[in-house]
Amino acid sequence: MPRSEQTRKTLSGYRKSLQDLKKSYETSEEPEKQQLWDIIQDELQDILKKYSLDFSKEKMKIFNDPIHGHMEMNPLLVKIIDTPQFQRLRRIKQLGGTYLVYPGASHNRFEHSLGVAYLAGRLVKVLHSNQPELKITKQDFLCVQIAGLCHDLGLPDDIPEKWKHEQMSVLMFDDIVKSLKAENEDVLKEHGLDDKDVIFIKELIEGAKTSEWTYKGRDEEKSFLYEIVANKQNGIDVDKWDYFARDCHHLGIRNSFDHQRLLKFARVCEVKGRKHICFRDKEADNVYDMFRTRYTLHRQAYQHKIANIIEDMHAEALLLADRDLHEGKPEDMLKISEAIKTAEDYSKLTDEIFEQILSSTADNLKKSRNILDKIIRRKLPKFVGEARLTKKNTSKEELTETWKAAIKKYKTTHPTVSLNAEDLPVYVVDLDHGMKDKNPIQYVYFYSKRKPNKASPIRDYQLSSFLPKRFNEELVRVYYKRSDDQAAEDKKEEKKKLEEAEECFQIWCADNFGLN
Repeated sequence: MPRSEQTRKTLSGYRKSLQDLKKSYETSEEPEKQQLWDIIQDELQDILKKYSLDFSKEKMKIFNDPIHGHMEMNPLLVKIIDTPQFQRLRRIKQLGGTYLVYPGASHNRFEHSLGVAYLAGRLVKVLHSNQPELKITKQDFLCVQIAGLCHDLGLPDDIPEKWKHEQMSVLMFDDIVKSLKAENEDVLKEHGLDDKDVIFIKELIEGAKTSEWTYKGRDEEKSFLYEIVANKQNGIDVDKWDYFARDCHHLGIRNSFDHQRLLKFARVCEVKGRKHICFRDKEADNVYDMFRTRYTLHRQAYQHKIANIIEDMHAEALLLADRDLHEGKPEDMLKISEAIKTAEDYSKLTDEIFEQILSSTADNLKKSRNILDKIIRRKLPKFVGEARLTKKNTSKEELTETWKAAIKKYKTTHPTVSLNAEDLPVYVVDLDHGMKDKNPIQYVYFYSKRKPNKASPIRDYQLSSFLPKRFNEELVRVYYKRSDDQAAEDKKEEKKKLEEAEECFQIWCADNFGLN
């Protein structure tokens, strides 16, 4: 039986039951009539309590945010915010070393997490208000908000290999729940949540990745809730909505994507047997602007040529500290790299580690300290050049080999200058719109004004003809790194060497692998 016909039959059954109830009430006599009225009232109150998202009776806390204005937070969220595990986020820069290039980018992971929780709540309320048939409950609302709040308790997913920050976020959330229950065993129960809801929150943080429904927090009927915080379907989620708006604001980069508008046109439709969050077809350009904003932020800020090299120096300093700080260490003393094994140890890692290394006088941290000191004094590797790779799947190793060959072949115009490949490392940067070489908008479902319950991917003729043909690119960059024995190198000599390296780079770009 088609789902629409089944739904009509179900609604018809509900209507008949209500009519029978009304008839029973009207034909009953006192005192049974009053008793029946009390029963009806109690049942209606239970329904309203479960499916209404009105928290007016609870003492909400207001946070004033430069991006979203006044954000209301449920008392349970406030309890989570006021834990040491969450307060730690105040001491972690949202954009890491990018702050040392863009002075305004001093915002922290703390305010971003509040913003994601707020937007998660707003999106759930829009869906609940426009589509009451989704049967979104207060518990669903709270769980989605908590997932948004706690999604970033871990660090970015670039360290180490096969380890994702969502996994650590889940461990950290477990640690928060444990600490809250130690103070009050019924803390979740008081807000209508149980152990199944805790599982649901952890699943929301990681997102629904599989085609088969293997999740235990909610049935497949509520699959759309898994797309709000971490959308593995197409990457459109409130996490990005907040950090695009927040990062653009603090970086001073224009944000052409309007998340406020897209929010109003969000709707749940069933596509291929599963419920997804979809958007009006007229919002296709706005959705594309979202993906384009992601590319722009990576191109201008996250993968900025100087920010990248600073991050590389930070990583080098930490690797040296990880090795040298614990030389001859006691058996029970963890290395920095081992802190990811438990939430307790991991919670001690913040940006303050750099200040601890810099202020240390320990001899075994001297190398790390020198690297961080160079960052402060702006004694950074010099940028030689950048080119876009037009040949796909060219490995860094292959590029490095051809670069070494180019340096060996190159004849310098200054007799006192010689180029050394070890001083001129190659870096490869990947840039895309969120889904590698794929067009991400093809994975977004849109509905029309006349058919609000039927959604499908947007058709090519409905999109602007100005969209790019390629959705990813690779950049190759070369820097000049002075070794310690070159530190006192004459500035004129350094300038000559840079000029020679730039000339060599231009020749290499023209001759090798279709670079231009």
